[in-house]
Amino acid sequence: MAVVRHINFFELQKACAEPGCPLCGIVTRRADRYMDNLLFEHVSDRGFRAAYRAAGGFCDYHSRGLSSYRDGLAVAILGRDILLDRIASFKKNKAWKPKDRCPVCLERERIETEYLGFLSGADADDPSKADEHELRVAFQASDGFCAPHYAGLLEKAKRIPRWLREFQERKFDELLSRTSTFIEYSAYGRQEEFNALSEKDKIVWKELAVALRGELG
Repeated sequence: MAVVRHINFFELQKACAEPGCPLCGIVTRRADRYMDNLLFEHVSDRGFRAAYRAAGGFCDYHSRGLSSYRDGLAVAILGRDILLDRIASFKKNKAWKPKDRCPVCLERERIETEYLGFLSGADADDPSKADEHELRVAFQASDGFCAPHYAGLLEKAKRIPRWLREFQERKFDELLSRTSTFIEYSAYGRQEEFNALSEKDKIVWKELAVALRGELG
């Protein structure tokens, strides 16, 4: 499948030039815009209101910023629906349970699937396909996928380009090696060896934590 130069191509290329997992960056930015648009434009949309109410609003993570959102009226209108349902459950002495999932979480998953499918079709092993090769160069200059997004690619893609698999496996192997060295040099009596580590390797545990869970959002 040929990679077409549309918004996915350029957005992924841009994300590869930034620190961290490129897909985490894309998903977080697009999900933030999606949430902002929902609150700004769709409060009067009955379909959205019903879906939002069935989900019990946004999840704990995505609802954190509502108290500082610029449009208090939108937050109040949506929140009132949720509170009405909670009160009704309280009066029946029943625990309230959502019937659906957070709209932003669902949108994040849709975006992830879209980009994972897009990248899995980048056959950059064929030198005649300039666009694919350009995308490969950009991705190989990035920090690569976090573990959750690479796992998602393995699960959802029918095939993965050889260059992408080799790149990701090398990245994870290097991270494992650096982590093992950090642990070894953190032992008592090895302070001199620890001090000789690069500043990046001295805090590799932070990199490991993000690589294992991805950027939350």
